[in-house]
Amino acid sequence: MSPESSSVKLFAGSGSTALAEKIAKSYGQELGDVVISHFSDGEFQPYFNESIRGFNVFLIQSTNQPSDNLLELLLLIDAARRASASYISVVIPYYGMARQDRKDKPRVAIGAKMIANLLTAAGANRIMTMDLHAAQIQGFFDIPVDHLDASVIFVPYIQSLNLPKLTIASPDMGGSYRARTFAKHFNAEVVICDKRRKRANEIESMSIIGDVQGRDVVIIDDICDTAGTLAKAAGLIMENGANSVRAVCTHAVLSGKAYETIANSALDELILTDTIPLKHELDKIKILSTADLFANAIHILQEHGSISDLFRVD
Repeated sequence: MSPESSSVKLFAGSGSTALAEKIAKSYGQELGDVVISHFSDGEFQPYFNESIRGFNVFLIQSTNQPSDNLLELLLLIDAARRASASYISVVIPYYGMARQDRKDKPRVAIGAKMIANLLTAAGANRIMTMDLHAAQIQGFFDIPVDHLDASVIFVPYIQSLNLPKLTIASPDMGGSYRARTFAKHFNAEVVICDKRRKRANEIESMSIIGDVQGRDVVIIDDICDTAGTLAKAAGLIMENGANSVRAVCTHAVLSGKAYETIANSALDELILTDTIPLKHELDKIKILSTADLFANAIHILQEHGSISDLFRVD
């Protein structure tokens, strides 16, 4: 059956309840009832506490801290399939393991592809996600993928700041395409922070390609993990004569000493979305919600529409 031929029910995994509640409210209905039962050894079993037979089911769960959140999501997909849902759409605001998208050294797994295989094998009919670390991960799936773009949320906010001499920065060479795409909305120049790593989450050196003298710089990235790259880039940008520096990141992983690093950094502001819930509040952090964007995407899918309309920034 097609997803448009049946009624919709929205459900949340335990890792994304707050965001799912906002999505459901924006969509215009209550979240469905999911219960997670726990065994004393840590094993858990999610189940639907209402009938979903014949319904188009949307399961909302980011896969940060993937050991638990991903496994819970897979179990929910399997439960929905066995409960005779007509169509299972999996909404993954943050797709964990996306940084493992290729063999960058010998004898490593391609985690992003493995997760795609697991989601499909569990019974997912469709994936909806936002700002994948590498857009080509869509090709890891043999089912439809709706890849939403958070720039439609960030661009209006940056416009509202009325920064007089805006320059867009990429924190590394790999993010230059993302930064240039973002810069087109403002007809702004792009600079690149060229970094060299010793190992994951540890930077050996960094230099700036381009001029930031007297500029108001906004760094664009998809993931903020330890915040080490952002802090180093922000400091270097200010040392090179910038008026101000901010950062825009879609996914607030914020592991390790990230909050402390952000607080002590040269950043005026770190602008994030709610794809991952924050562990702590911080004055420098501004959260923009993705709920309306996901709710609109769900509506469009139900109405046979094209989600490309959601990528337009007025």
